[in-house]
Amino acid sequence: MIRQLWTLSVHTRAFLRRYMPTNILLDAIRTRRGLKWGVLPAMLLAVPYLLAASTFTTLIANGGPGWLNLLVLLCLWNTMKFALMGPISLVLLIRVCLREAIARRCQRRESGVVHRAQNKREAEQKVPVRHSLREVR
Repeated sequence: MIRQLWTLSVHTRAFLRRYMPTNILLDAIRTRRGLKWGVLPAMLLAVPYLLAASTFTTLIANGGPGWLNLLVLLCLWNTMKFALMGPISLVLLIRVCLREAIARRCQRRESGVVHRAQNKREAEQKVPVRHSLREVR
């Protein structure tokens, strides 16, 4: 029984992750190219969801149908997802930038060692050392 519930939850998660618009957008924000869009724009997307939840709550309070409670929960859940994605994407962006800077520094350091070694070999091969003036003539 638990195995069937587990399987059902895995398939439900995969379906929601693949086809629900907010999850698609959050997956796009988590990419390297999308991290810059996670700080402010994603947090601003939380505002319309919060406004929608407020509107649905008002409708329920004025005698609206009870199933609007599900939409309130959905809107609040999406509000939390987008509001939290801002700080999380900022941390991820800083981490990626630091890793890229370290990789560039290591690459420059390795290329500098190669250039110095090549210059040293070229210097040894080109100019013979002369110790006296007689060898010059």
